[in-house]
Amino acid sequence: MKANKQDGSTVLPQNHKDMNVKSIDLMNKMRLFGMAEAFRTSLGSTLAENMTPDAFLSMLLNSEWDYRYTQMVNRLTKQAGFRYNAYMEDIDYDTPRNLNRNQLERLATLEFVRAGQDVFITGPTGTGKSTLAEALAHRACENGMRTYYASAPKLMNKLKGAKAKGTYDADMKKIEKSALLVLDDLFILGLDSKERAILLDIIEDRHGRKSMIITSQIPVDGWYDAIGDPTIADAIIDRIAHTAHRIELTGESMRTRKK
Repeated sequence: MKANKQDGSTVLPQNHKDMNVKSIDLMNKMRLFGMAEAFRTSLGSTLAENMTPDAFLSMLLNSEWDYRYTQMVNRLTKQAGFRYNAYMEDIDYDTPRNLNRNQLERLATLEFVRAGQDVFITGPTGTGKSTLAEALAHRACENGMRTYYASAPKLMNKLKGAKAKGTYDADMKKIEKSALLVLDDLFILGLDSKERAILLDIIEDRHGRKSMIITSQIPVDGWYDAIGDPTIADAIIDRIAHTAHRIELTGESMRTRKK
């Protein structure tokens, strides 16, 4: 028989305790960690007694779902390699910088990712380009989409090194697997001939199939000259410029405003 302590918790007979320990052990062996923790917590309260069996089962299943969802988001966020902790809920719409809230909220539905479209975010330094890009990319992780964040200059250096070491194809496959690629600060440094070829490879791999968010201090109209080689510039611009969503930020640095 079950007895209640004065604090409201339940005292179980030893055979019930043994059964519950085995149940928790089985849940853990089956990797139902969220369910196991919820069940363990319920044993120290009157929660189960105040719920119907189907409601209690629903609570356990929801706990498992919440656990798995949190683990998924944490894993995708870690794999993405974000530089900042930027989220859509924290976007500043009050500072004047030509940011259209309706446009950003439409992008936050991630239809552009599902359609394999790109987003260009341009503007002077400090206007929040990287923050917007990462907030959208975090939203992608929250929706189970594999994301790859990279500082464009660092990625170019890394891939040039990969070519020298013979690991270029493997590194490119890692990038290609991502549903969303963030190239941050593209063209902040001039591209050499190897970097132009690498950028073209990346865009060729993703064109019409998978999405990119590109941030740059240089307006899109200046990208042709920034690429440096007319033939490669034609190939790149032709593939990405016509159907991309554009956010063109203006104004002074937000960091200066805050100071």
